[in-house]
Amino acid sequence: MSYYVYIIASRRDGAIYIGVSKDIVRRIYEHRTKAVPGFTSKYNITRLVWFEIYDDPISAISREKELKKWKRSWKVQLIEKDNPDWNDLYESICS
Repeated sequence: MSYYVYIIASRRDGAIYIGVSKDIVRRIYEHRTKAVPGFTSKYNITRLVWFEIYDDPISAISREKELKKWKRSWKVQLIEKDNPDWNDLYESICS
């Protein structure tokens, strides 16, 4: 089983959220449809802009906690290294 650490954003200079899930397609769908009230639904954070895959939950959770401590500028650099245009990656993971 795979575990995913992901970053979603409202837009390039907008709010960002870091999460972890074993079912990234379902979880991003929940964010997109605002199925769960909270930070992401309040700030319309729906665009998957970055993710990493891990083999075990402990590594994924550790990475999530690490990223949450980072400065915003570091998170932006991480996103832009692989996704310079902040494209929404959701459709690419659905297939």
